[in-house]
Amino acid sequence: MRELDQLLTRYLDHHWPGASDTERGVFLQLLDCEDDRLWRWFTGREKPGDDALDALVQRIRTPPG
Repeated sequence: MRELDQLLTRYLDHHWPGASDTERGVFLQLLDCEDDRLWRWFTGREKPGDDALDALVQRIRTPPG
């Protein structure tokens, strides 16, 4: 899904270089999720059940400032 690619690429460009090993691990977990689930999370229709995933989704949803 192109929209997801854009969100994830923006995260990689702006946050990945400074991300901790823990955050990088959570990101890799995120990549294992199905696109339709990711889309519901990023559009705010659902919330991940895992707190670490939810925090990362929120970070990715927030435009870099």
